[in-house]
Amino acid sequence: MNACLQHPLRVAGRLLWLGGELSMAALAYAVGCTFRERGSSATARAVWLQASSRRVLRILRMETRVAGRVPSNGLLVCNHLSYLDIVVLAALTPCIFVAKREVKRWPVFGWFARLAGTVFVDRERRTKTLHAANAIDAALRSGNLVVLFPEGTSSDGRAVLPFKSSLLEPAARRTHPLSAGRISYELDDGDVIEEVCYWKDMTLVPHLINLLGKRGIRAFVRFAEVREGSADRKELARQLHAEVVRLREWPVV
Repeated sequence: MNACLQHPLRVAGRLLWLGGELSMAALAYAVGCTFRERGSSATARAVWLQASSRRVLRILRMETRVAGRVPSNGLLVCNHLSYLDIVVLAALTPCIFVAKREVKRWPVFGWFARLAGTVFVDRERRTKTLHAANAIDAALRSGNLVVLFPEGTSSDGRAVLPFKSSLLEPAARRTHPLSAGRISYELDDGDVIEEVCYWKDMTLVPHLINLLGKRGIRAFVRFAEVREGSADRKELARQLHAEVVRLREWPVV
């Protein structure tokens, strides 16, 4: 909450701005997504999320720099540092996310996630994980880009956690394009690990309010196409992990 104490007017102004943008996003969803036919609903929601995310990034004074071609379909696997990852990636291209079921209950972001058609995963129950894998496959077959964070949780970014293979079955079949991504952040007036990354026992609302007090944030996103992936999902998980680790060395202009 340091930024809130140091810049109370900035935080208050951005909170009001965020409230206004959320109201506009709700109206845009009602107009553009509510009465869509089932076949086009997922795509309409992804486009809605892209427009809404771009507005949120303006509030946060977020600058995004990209290396590599931004994928437009298939499966994208990426490291996971913060709830901001979702907003940054969604702003770059229309996509559908896979998230842990706890995200449903998050203030603001949980609402966005539900409306955007996010596939929620209960990793504690195997039958539910299989259901999520089928939902991912259905989203891929609809032609949309699906974003998966195989670490299963967010981290401080100092290392990429081992990838879980349970949701990689659709990718192992190699019937859809496969891409790897890596995201990182810079913050001039703070500590990325403690103030941008969302991990340990952090609480969402205080974390977000603190971010709203920052001058600005820079996000760096690197993408690479994976041309030859293993048909074994556990081996594929190791391969994708190595690819995401390798992307750290890619320069971003």
